[in-house]
Amino acid sequence: MYKAKVLIKRRPSILDPQGKAIEKGAEHLGLKNIKNTRIGKYIEFDLDVKDKAAAEKEVKEYCSKLLSNPIMEDFDFTLEEVK
Repeated sequence: MYKAKVLIKRRPSILDPQGKAIEKGAEHLGLKNIKNTRIGKYIEFDLDVKDKAAAEKEVKEYCSKLLSNPIMEDFDFTLEEVK
């Protein structure tokens, strides 16, 4: 069994309106030095497989077909063996 930890983030060339809105909120709080805020998603899940290669393949497929938008987002992940 493996635990996957996935970070999904917008590609640098894609505008991030949610990040800009948060920056405006920070500015209203008096935080004047916050720049280039980007919002992403962090997702954890378990895979009931015994082979790391099979786990990697399934995570890549899950991320590219369902968890992320391949036009706008990139993803990175780590796998940790759970005993």
